Amino acid sequence: MNNLNIPPVVKNLLIINVIFFIATLMFKNGDEFTLVKYLSVFYFDSPFFKPWQPVTYMFMHSPVDYFHIIFNMFALYSFGSALEVRWGAKKFFVFYFVTGLGALGLQWAVQAYEVYSVLGSITFDVTQTLNISPDKMQLLNDIYAGPMLGASGAIFGLLVGFGMLYPNAELFIMFIPVPVKAKYIIPIYILVELFLGVGKFQTSVAHFAHLGGALIGFILVKLWKDKNTPYDYYG
Repeated sequence: MNNLNIPPVVKNLLIINVIFFIATLMFKNGDEFTLVKYLSVFYFDSPFFKPWQPVTYMFMHSPVDYFHIIFNMFALYSFGSALEVRWGAKKFFVFYFVTGLGALGLQWAVQAYEVYSVLGSITFDVTQTLNISPDKMQLLNDIYAGPMLGASGAIFGLLVGFGMLYPNAELFIMFIPVPVKAKYIIPIYILVELFLGVGKFQTSVAHFAHLGGALIGFILVKLWKDKNTPYDYYG
């Protein structure tokens, strides 16, 4: 991999993600992927939540949808490499993990709001479910028993960071035959995620985690930018 000139943090993140993915495929109990239950992250009040999950979930990917890890790792290589070369290993490492944690923070905040809207509390008490309708019980089940996994939150942080620092970089997007500058396509991508999240489309996708990573990425780039030095431009 050194021949590809991949910077060290990106290279090691790629390796770790692949190792986690292979291990996920290997450890099965019938049709259940054992590591998904233990290393993905659950709502903080869920009985399945473990203290290590806010970190390990970033390295887990769907064992049934290979495109999940393929697209995330391609984005990590493409955008992460440019940012690590610019910032250096330590700063990039901090950026990646803080955006990943920020992604989880917003996802938990939205889930807490949804739990509160049903129970009047952000935590669960079995006595509170006596008069709850079946559809709201299903919502609670989805929140408490549904794991979140994947590097997508941190990847969205990388997308936003790259778009802010290299707004004129031309990107090739699937189904679009011409390159599109980052300053145009990345904001549109974020707005689509917001629309999908608010509209509750693709409920199996943690859209608010994506938005959380994007938001923290935006804040960090704003905080780190040397105000006397203009952003770099491609093209």
